[in-house]
Amino acid sequence: MENLEKFYINGHWVTPDSKKNMPVLNPSNQEELGKVSLGNEKDVNVAVEAAKRAFETYSKTTKKDRLALLKELKFVTEKRFEDLAQAMRQEMGAPISMARSAQADAAIGHLDSFIDALNELEERTKLINGDILLKEPIGVCGLITPWNWPINQIALKVIPALATGCTCILKPSEHTPVSAMIYAEVIEEAGYPAGVFNLVNGVGDVVGTAMSKHKDIDMMSFTGSTRAGILVTKDSAETIKRVTLELGGKSPNIVFSDANLERDIEYSVKECMLNTGQSCDAPTRLLVESSCYEEVLKIAKKVAEEITIDDPEKEGDHIGPLFDKIQFDRVQNMIDVGIKEGASVLTGGLGKPQGLEDGWFVKPTIFYNVTNNMRVAQEEIFGPVLVIIPFENESDAVSKANDTPYGLAAYLQTADMERAERVSSQLRAGAVHINGGGYNYGTPFGGYKQSGNGREGGIMGLEDYLETKSLHGI
Repeated sequence: MENLEKFYINGHWVTPDSKKNMPVLNPSNQEELGKVSLGNEKDVNVAVEAAKRAFETYSKTTKKDRLALLKELKFVTEKRFEDLAQAMRQEMGAPISMARSAQADAAIGHLDSFIDALNELEERTKLINGDILLKEPIGVCGLITPWNWPINQIALKVIPALATGCTCILKPSEHTPVSAMIYAEVIEEAGYPAGVFNLVNGVGDVVGTAMSKHKDIDMMSFTGSTRAGILVTKDSAETIKRVTLELGGKSPNIVFSDANLERDIEYSVKECMLNTGQSCDAPTRLLVESSCYEEVLKIAKKVAEEITIDDPEKEGDHIGPLFDKIQFDRVQNMIDVGIKEGASVLTGGLGKPQGLEDGWFVKPTIFYNVTNNMRVAQEEIFGPVLVIIPFENESDAVSKANDTPYGLAAYLQTADMERAERVSSQLRAGAVHINGGGYNYGTPFGGYKQSGNGREGGIMGLEDYLETKSLHGI
């Protein structure tokens, strides 16, 4: 943990200019894991200068050179896989089985898909009119990642920057710096040139703002809340830099009466509660055809009450705590809001599960008798809280599904594939998961409306880091 109070800049672990720090706490027992330094504008300036110098040479590397580095990055990542999983188990409370199978697995899965995408990328193409198009690295990239899927989001931003010949400065969440520190050590061991990758920890309104406003950063990629994404966009507008955003969600999950209810409701409830509900694309609004509404309530209650909550250190498919007290208080407040709005609690509710009073554990909670205009149906809660809303027919389902400021994902359960295609075409969301179909590495990820812009993953994830230049007369 000795590097936790240092920043990785220009190929070295350096002592920050800033003297501020904060404790990093294990959310399952509130034990201190260490202290993380919180950078300032001067720390950002030093990192940007290193990245700017490195871009002069790294941007000229060949695709073959960059593919070789990515393959070495994979080799080192595999060596440190367990370290990454244990870090996320400790710093954010991901149960260790899930920390391995999903959280740390993303480091390998996204890397493999970006290697495939880079192999496919044509950096020089000829148009029908005879002109030449070149794809060139955009420049110095500022990358801001969240605490809920720490390595997943780091991989989705850092790897395409490295793959395309860009250089970067990463600001991970100050709440989950341990996994980011390990990833920086992985990049260092993989042999990337000094200044290509830099890491500065800190809070958003200091380090994030300094990055967004910096004249020598050519692109900002941000994942987090819609509110913070708006601030990044405004700050970046001063220098007309490219901005890509992956923001919040309140994803609908439409269940038609012809679905396999036992199977699909079990999937739907567990998918909502995965990662203790701390996923931006979680299916948190269960829209149910009225003819099967009562049956769905019975199944959903049974499934939720069979979900176990336990220590993240234990193997198994249980869920862990929320990541800190602030998030715990937010979720408790929104459960209270739902009750006061008149929604009925099917299971769960306020307070901690019995026997788990030390950490930030919460009860998986389901509301019914919910209308789509309630706050619990419109606002992102970011905890294991599901609302169930009836609909009358297909058009009513689509209308309620789209009645949200967000558009990151949607889910659909039906035995009728023609209806699945028809309804999917009307949903304003970046992804539609049909009958449990999951996300695959390499598929572009991103949303409509206030869920952001741009796409991460695969070939489209590379293109966000590239500029297009046309040559005429050759």
